[in-house]
Amino acid sequence: MDDLPGFKDTVDAEYDLWISKWTSLEPSSRPSTFTDALISCDKTLYPNLYQLLKILAILPVSTASAERSFLTRLKTYLRNSTSENRLVSLALLNIHRNICTMDDMVLDKFANSGRARQLKLVI
Repeated sequence: MDDLPGFKDTVDAEYDLWISKWTSLEPSSRPSTFTDALISCDKTLYPNLYQLLKILAILPVSTASAERSFLTRLKTYLRNSTSENRLVSLALLNIHRNICTMDDMVLDKFANSGRARQLKLVI
């Protein structure tokens, strides 16, 4: 902002004009989303606000990066051979990782079952 003298004043003036434009109208006729505000924004009268509204209109409301990270951790090199049941079980283990289980209890369950590979873990 220091490199552009007067820029802050210009943006403040645009913002003041923008606010006065919409406060004179009824709330029902005001734009309710950034996209609506962008459509009703005059590009020549409010160039800086237009750019800001354009950026805000394309930003996602929520990001899926957390979901992508979660799925990336679940899918390993065995993902082609992973059944849906196993994937759901892995997801449940990851979601409920704060539940403490005793190693001895899990080992006893494996040892006492005749078919350890088909053991269903109950959380």
